[in-house]
Amino acid sequence: MDAQTIDWRLLQAFLAAAETGSLGAAARALGESQPTLSRRLAQLETGLGQALFERTPRGLTATAAGAALIEPARRMHQQVARMALAIEQHARTLAGTVRITASAMVSQHLLLPALRALREQRPEIQIELLADDGVRDLLARDADIALRMFRPREGGLIARRLADLPVGLYAHRDYLARHGPVTRETLAAHAWIGPNEGEQMRRGFALAGYSVTRAFFALRTDDSALAWRAVLEGLGIGAGIVAVAERTPELVRVLPELTIAPMPCWLAVHRELRGTPRLRAVADALATAFARR
Repeated sequence: MDAQTIDWRLLQAFLAAAETGSLGAAARALGESQPTLSRRLAQLETGLGQALFERTPRGLTATAAGAALIEPARRMHQQVARMALAIEQHARTLAGTVRITASAMVSQHLLLPALRALREQRPEIQIELLADDGVRDLLARDADIALRMFRPREGGLIARRLADLPVGLYAHRDYLARHGPVTRETLAAHAWIGPNEGEQMRRGFALAGYSVTRAFFALRTDDSALAWRAVLEGLGIGAGIVAVAERTPELVRVLPELTIAPMPCWLAVHRELRGTPRLRAVADALATAFARR
């Protein structure tokens, strides 16, 4: 394989593996299967005649040859993103793909219903979903549209606030049958589901007059969809978006008198793509759907 003819997909697989340090994480970042990504790395290493990674139980570590390739691969990634942006700016057709990124929770419970009308009215627009609790880089064209629970600050983005989503505390009725009612007096005796690293839920308790530590939560995860699944399985009490919780009759809202700040939902697009018909159609459809909540 000549360096001048390296397939970009192989370098893309290499860069994702180098930046994440694991095949699994790299595959998720690219939306590919792990076997596919592993094959591409093997193809690149065979073509270059050099090992690019050392495989260890803890993940991937770049070899000297791999480390030397990382920065050139990053620069190529930036150039490919610029080229795609230039092409997209002149697109005048609706047909094509729009990549949307959002957290796993928002993707599963809010984004999919919001896309229903768009799919019926604009079937020529294909949607690629990137459900990820991390922050995708719109400026590098990792995605075209982002739904975020905070206001994007990057200078190259256009952001609009779609909605403020009311949040409540919920428990499955089976949990309450086993453990009794939740009151201010019994609050500490119950099992709570919360973040491992995030601070938002702890700040919410503080605003309500309760100072809680990480140890307060009996089950901790920073995966929003997994935390909600734990509530649905009756493992404890957790915070949830009211519009989502109301779809499950088995859930009971507890401590409704506690004031919890609503969750802001922002839509962000690349400034230079805001007028592209395909992206504008998707952004407008999402804004309309979220405005009804």
